[in-house]
Amino acid sequence: MPVSVGSGGEQEQPRGLDGGPADAPWRRAARASLVLWAGFLLVHAVLIALNIFGYGWPLGDITVYRFWTDQATGADYWVGIDAPWVYPILALVPMLAAQLGTQIADAIPALSLATVGPDAYVAGWLVTVTLLNALAFGVLTGRGTRPGRAAAGWWWLLFLLALGPIALGRIDSVTVSLSVVAVTLIASRPRVAALILTIAAWIKVWPGAIVIAIVAASRDRWRVLATAVGASIAVVAVTLSFGSGANVFSFVTEQTGRGLQVEAPVTTAWMWLAWAGLADASVYYDDSILTWQVSGEGTGLVGSLMTPVLLLAVAAITAVALVSLRRGADAAALLPPLVLALLTGMIAFQKVGSPQFISWLAVPVILGLVTHSERRGARFVVPAALVVLIAGLTHVIYPYLYGYLLGVFPAMLLVLTLRNLLLFVVLGWAVVAIVSSAPRSGEPGDPGPRERLRGARAFR
Repeated sequence: MPVSVGSGGEQEQPRGLDGGPADAPWRRAARASLVLWAGFLLVHAVLIALNIFGYGWPLGDITVYRFWTDQATGADYWVGIDAPWVYPILALVPMLAAQLGTQIADAIPALSLATVGPDAYVAGWLVTVTLLNALAFGVLTGRGTRPGRAAAGWWWLLFLLALGPIALGRIDSVTVSLSVVAVTLIASRPRVAALILTIAAWIKVWPGAIVIAIVAASRDRWRVLATAVGASIAVVAVTLSFGSGANVFSFVTEQTGRGLQVEAPVTTAWMWLAWAGLADASVYYDDSILTWQVSGEGTGLVGSLMTPVLLLAVAAITAVALVSLRRGADAAALLPPLVLALLTGMIAFQKVGSPQFISWLAVPVILGLVTHSERRGARFVVPAALVVLIAGLTHVIYPYLYGYLLGVFPAMLLVLTLRNLLLFVVLGWAVVAIVSSAPRSGEPGDPGPRERLRGARAFR
């Protein structure tokens, strides 16, 4: 803005639209950052309240986490070491961190009364997850001055609110925070991102899919792969040193015997059959793995096939991405839809359909929004909107009205069916975006045969 000179020869201060002094850049940045963080605190206050006071006890899994940590600290019996476990071994770290937080609070007289009893661990867990989310939110948004980063931050808050209490009340919440930090570092520090994602994968497996995507697209693929493999070897070696034996890998075998969970996309047909009273379909509770599943004609065969189908889907999506890279696709632009396709495929093509799985989808959408804001890749408006809708429908299903789903009420089956169909819509969008990221031969954007191979090997 040009500076005018008054009658006294002094320079006048720049004026805003209202005639007052225009804000200095640092003031605008401070205001934007303040508003962002106010939104963060408000959303997390709502989610914490829904977890504690909401109908349906969404923190049910947290009581199981406390049982495991009490066994470890009280009886020196460690799941994943002394016995098989459904989670990778590093999942114990955030669980123990939540317990440590309650012990610290108990040692402070002013806080001890507030943390007496079973709710102490719940408070420790919610604080732990909120702090991790704050770390990820800070890394993502920075000072709030980059519009693309700020928009991604606001979208994440909307997504968390749409998903509801489950966004904080599961071990997946920890891995989402770590993965958000990692995807903001992929372009500049792919090896650091791979290390963070590998640690997250040893908490819950799904971030490993993002490592696969980085290996496929990055020019540092071998270093990235070496980082992931090296970190995994270190985790396994330390666990073996404590005498775990094969239990360190038990999270793989513990999942293979599971049946068809009620929310899984593949199970939707049997849920409608149960409503109609056909094919001997019915909903039952599996006491061994503490989850609701469906039985009926064909469920055993389909359940045994879902793991191979899931692996084939991941391989097919990766193959499509590699072909696009060889055709000259920009690696940085291809990465967000590739991650989105892999994670959506991992939800759509498996027999477990836990509501917290939907929280994974925040990571590729955030990556896509940030990447597009930097003028790379496809617009992520469509998947961003669809993923929020999917989160909202999941919130309707769980936890408040979950009993109606278990009772196969038609209205809830319609919600479940729509949610599961939308997963395939998002998957289709992501695959199309992967294919479209490569310019057609002869088009203005076509880099030519030699540059195609270079482009497939690098983030340009």
